[in-house]
Amino acid sequence: MHEYRVTQTQDSTLQVRNRLPRHLRNMLSLADFERAARKHLPRPILGYVEGGAEDNVSLHAGAVAYRAWSFVPRVLVDVSQRSQQVELFGATYASPFGIAPMGISALIAYEGDLALARAAEEARIPMIVSSTGLIRLEEVRSTWFQAYLPGDDEQIDKLVERVQNAGYRTLVLTVDTAVLPNRENNVRVGFSTPLRPTLRLAWDGMVRPHWTLGTLLRTLIKRGMPHFENTSAVRGVPIISRDAVRQFNYRDRLSWRHVDLMRRSWKGTLVLKGILSAQDARIAAERGIDGVIVSNHGGRQLDGALAPLQALPEIVRAKGAMKVMIDGGIRRGTDVLKALALGADFAFIGRPFIYAAAIGGQAGVAHAIRLLSDEISQDMALLGATSLSELGPDRLAPVK
Repeated sequence: MHEYRVTQTQDSTLQVRNRLPRHLRNMLSLADFERAARKHLPRPILGYVEGGAEDNVSLHAGAVAYRAWSFVPRVLVDVSQRSQQVELFGATYASPFGIAPMGISALIAYEGDLALARAAEEARIPMIVSSTGLIRLEEVRSTWFQAYLPGDDEQIDKLVERVQNAGYRTLVLTVDTAVLPNRENNVRVGFSTPLRPTLRLAWDGMVRPHWTLGTLLRTLIKRGMPHFENTSAVRGVPIISRDAVRQFNYRDRLSWRHVDLMRRSWKGTLVLKGILSAQDARIAAERGIDGVIVSNHGGRQLDGALAPLQALPEIVRAKGAMKVMIDGGIRRGTDVLKALALGADFAFIGRPFIYAAAIGGQAGVAHAIRLLSDEISQDMALLGATSLSELGPDRLAPVK
């Protein structure tokens, strides 16, 4: 529980750093993990993680949107007993953020999905398991699962049944992937689906032996050839299979009718991820959806799409009884607090945590979570807030 009864001192922060593995001690912010990952990951793998679609306009806009707001702090407030706990869908989380779903995490970090899930569980925050993960959803200890689904009733029913039988309580349907986007950045760095062994990948592996030995070879020896494990009711194809791209077929048929089908068959919490329109938020609320994640897919789908933070206020006004979460561009505790002040109930962060897993495994993710939660606590004190419920639009001013 991240509840501070006294202000954390620089001495205690130093003590925590000294207990870390040596290679994590200089990781002082989420951005530090990205810089370290650039040296650690082969260019095709790094390009897949960091790249967006086409000209990366939406990718960069997601982070820039947070700079359009300034804080209006209050002073002379006793903030010695502040808490960043938050309740969401009947669960209490230690911090107002979780780990977003990320595909092929186990190729970026050894057993990446497990490292993310274990660190999240230890920190008492949620982690959303990806349907394009390379580790079976039944093996990953989490309660949130993200699905890409085709517009096919039978396949929807079968996957929903599998996820339900595995004990997941929250199902997140990603709705902004009707077709594969134009990720020409991936082509330029040599990444493709299916993943093809190339001279470029081989050379990059040779000059980055820590990833080659610690992730790739270790995975092949201990777990065998990675497969897409969670795209359907049965095991998917190997990541190097020519059939890998077929898992994306027929998503252009997905419609609100299929959402209604899922709402009837899924017994738990149902969330739609990829909402940027207030009109779509109203439709979701009318159909009994429990929550939406405001997201432009990290800039990886429609380039030029609205930044999530820009879309947030109108969606909050249209949400009805739903919870509204946000994903995309968050790199600091101040970003999380700005999103909450504009009406978000919760935030999800993706890339920084997989970078942390690549650099330090579960310990790296745990350190990244701790850095962000510590920032939030410190920022709350400087804002003059003792609880997240005190945050509102009055704490922000637009940058002119």
